[in-house]
Amino acid sequence: MSDSVIIIPTYNEKENIEKMVRKVFSLPHPFHILIVDDGSPDGTASIVKTLMGEFPGKLFIEERKGKLGLGTAYIHGFKWAIQKNYEYIFEMDADFSHNPDDLIRLRQACADGADVAIGSRYVKGGHVENWPLFRRTISYFASLYVRLILWTSIKDATAGFKCYRKRVLERIRLDDIKFTGYAFQIEMKYTSRKLGFKVVEIPITFKDRTEGISKMSIRILSEAFWGVIQMRFKKIS
Repeated sequence: MSDSVIIIPTYNEKENIEKMVRKVFSLPHPFHILIVDDGSPDGTASIVKTLMGEFPGKLFIEERKGKLGLGTAYIHGFKWAIQKNYEYIFEMDADFSHNPDDLIRLRQACADGADVAIGSRYVKGGHVENWPLFRRTISYFASLYVRLILWTSIKDATAGFKCYRKRVLERIRLDDIKFTGYAFQIEMKYTSRKLGFKVVEIPITFKDRTEGISKMSIRILSEAFWGVIQMRFKKIS
């Protein structure tokens, strides 16, 4: 039984998912993977289920009906992982914008005392590759906006590459997490810090996807903008 599980939400990731699964299982630590698929019409789930025969007891899938949102996919995965008693619970994208090799460093940061380890683009040593200037500008100023409104020192507030110790997710009232897009990532970090957990940022190089289609939208950006203001006045206990 592994102590570590990587939760990967998917919607139309047939170009990436098999390569990602094989890459993760080639790493020196025995990670497990949980795919949370939101009814991908491109057959992503079928690819995963075929791979499960090759990787029994290591690769799992939870299928949901319809595109229900990133945040709810992760919360579904968190509850599953807690029930299965994994100690280190990861968030990661399927599209290789997050380098699977960095999973080792994120896990080690938590093993060394952090409660949450963030793969960060904006601490010293972090980088972004293949993003147009417009996307870089939005992302950078979004994190600056979050720091100013929420009075937090986390530099990459919207990062989606993270490792949680199980005790963090057990403490957070997951059913009270409100947001689903970028704001979900901000809310989880902010809540972890407000509850007194140790949050560290580990520098990574983020590379924009080369295959598949980005899920970014104006609605997601708007949710993040207004959601941060709501978080500022939310009581967390």
